[in-house]
Amino acid sequence: MRERQYIVDDLTLNESWRMFQIMAEFVKGFEAMPEAYPAVTIFGSSRIDTKSKIYKDTVKTAGMLVQNGFNIISGGGPGVMEAANRGAAETGGKSVGLHIELPSEQRPNDYANIRLAFKYFFIRKVMFVKYAVAYIIMPGGFGTLDELFEALTLIQTKRIRYFPVILMDSSYWGGLLDWIKETLMTQGTISKTDFDIFNIVETPEEAVRIIKRRVVV
Repeated sequence: MRERQYIVDDLTLNESWRMFQIMAEFVKGFEAMPEAYPAVTIFGSSRIDTKSKIYKDTVKTAGMLVQNGFNIISGGGPGVMEAANRGAAETGGKSVGLHIELPSEQRPNDYANIRLAFKYFFIRKVMFVKYAVAYIIMPGGFGTLDELFEALTLIQTKRIRYFPVILMDSSYWGGLLDWIKETLMTQGTISKTDFDIFNIVETPEEAVRIIKRRVVV
């Protein structure tokens, strides 16, 4: 019994100290991120090749947004994240990379001129949404889907203000959107109006046009 009590006490102590680490990461983000406002957060796969159309479209989108007065936030890693930071940096904008410490895949890219590293995903997510006036979702995997559906849920439940959520490339997202319509909407697990929370576009020009039309900063 004494040994078991010791283990519980030790875990409690460790969790208490972890709270200070969490607070420190929040403070670091809250101090650095305001200079990036207004920003558009761009999500997408870390595995996208630099020669792909997705990469090139992301670079172009980020550059056009900077030219129209917006800064760019990405996850700070390779692939789409690198393309977003590259487009912003090469156009003279603030290029924010919110790097996450992972065992594999994630390495910081060279194009973020504001770089923060996070241990905790949930703190990083707060920074993505708090300082963004729009989300652009490029093709991606589980992490991209996670960020997409979290944003849609927060907007749907009015826990955050509405802002444009834009999916680029219908050939990639079409199957998912069909399933949402045919399954979720048909069975009543979402409302028809929930489908209006986001837009799907094919080109950087369309994405930038929507953001300029709907965002007032």
